[in-house]
Amino acid sequence: MATNSPATPASRMTRNRWTVCALLFFATTINYIDRQVIGILKPVLETEFGWSELDYADIVFWFQAAYAIGLFAVGRFVDRVGVKWGYAIAVIVWSIAGMAHAGARTVAGFAMARFALGIGEAGNFPAAVKATGEWFPKKERALATGIFNAGSNVGAILTPLAVPPIVIAWGWQAAFLITGALGFVWVILWLLTYRLPEDHPKVSPAELAHIRSDPAESTEKIGWLALLRYRQTWAFAVAKFMTDPIWWFFLFWLPDFFAKTYGLDLVSFGPPLIAVYLIADVGSVAGGWLSSHLIKRGWTVNAGRKTAMLACALCVVPVSLAIHAENLIVAVAIIGLAAAAHQGWSANVFTLVSDLMPRRATASVVGIGGMAGAIGGMLMAKYAGHVLESVGNYTPIFALIGSVYLIALLIVHLISPRLEPARID
Repeated sequence: MATNSPATPASRMTRNRWTVCALLFFATTINYIDRQVIGILKPVLETEFGWSELDYADIVFWFQAAYAIGLFAVGRFVDRVGVKWGYAIAVIVWSIAGMAHAGARTVAGFAMARFALGIGEAGNFPAAVKATGEWFPKKERALATGIFNAGSNVGAILTPLAVPPIVIAWGWQAAFLITGALGFVWVILWLLTYRLPEDHPKVSPAELAHIRSDPAESTEKIGWLALLRYRQTWAFAVAKFMTDPIWWFFLFWLPDFFAKTYGLDLVSFGPPLIAVYLIADVGSVAGGWLSSHLIKRGWTVNAGRKTAMLACALCVVPVSLAIHAENLIVAVAIIGLAAAAHQGWSANVFTLVSDLMPRRATASVVGIGGMAGAIGGMLMAKYAGHVLESVGNYTPIFALIGSVYLIALLIVHLISPRLEPARID
């Protein structure tokens, strides 16, 4: 009687692409820990150095400005040198900058450290999206993007857990030094393990065939100015410009919102922040899963992505009522839903790049869109600072957040009604 022979090592489907996804997840986690420390320490540093709301807004502004400048060049840099070394260099730069905050004593000193941090951190998402394009077929990219993007929520959860005990034990300077050093551990692991799928000794032919199941593409480089001619680039850039500032606002002002609205301090505002970002973590994976699931069921990429984005946009609308929440639990639930929706939205927006553009241009297009998002973040920082200094509460800010995603989706649809891939020779 014939029996089925076991699969040979060559035919067995290995899963090394998910190891790469895990590395991207941990890099994004560290990225968000380093950028969020100052938000957690805002009440402490305001008391120690006598900052006004406008001083803090200026410090955030210079991080955003550097992020925009960095994205102007970093995406192109990653496309040129490759994701392995481009990513490693970016993490080294932002880790050194994160540690440099410990030596700052003035608004200008913190602004300089934030500027350097922004330059380095600009490399994370262009490199991560490019690595996803190199290691995942199109049908799995939204899920992979949602997973590594969830690292931003994990970083946001770990920061309020780790920073207060460090500050209590060793002072605020130690918080910057210890969190900044994490990046060097990741760089060692990355350089030891990352290869292209074709060069990786543990990738089986079956997995390589799965990764390369999409049609072959040209490897010829594409200039930035050439990319700006395509509506697909602008669809991504507009989505980032309009909605990235909302996430920046959550990172840099939520601790202050909870402190001033509900009288919480460095230790007690940790649990509500953790709850918000735990909810957001679910949204990051769920948003990517939803569009991937719809596409696997036969929906077009256009219908699947935009349906998921619409669902996310609708879930943000109630956040305009957060300032009127009768208690902390209700506020956390409303803001957590909005944060989850943003992350689900973000997973799909990032995936638009690999849907619409060839792999050889993904990091550059992500850089363009990220730069647009950082410019939006600069405007949000100035807006939040002036609102809080003049109005004294968060009502106008939350009203803006509640409406912006639906408007952004409408504009994306008008720019790219069918999400057709760019035809680049």
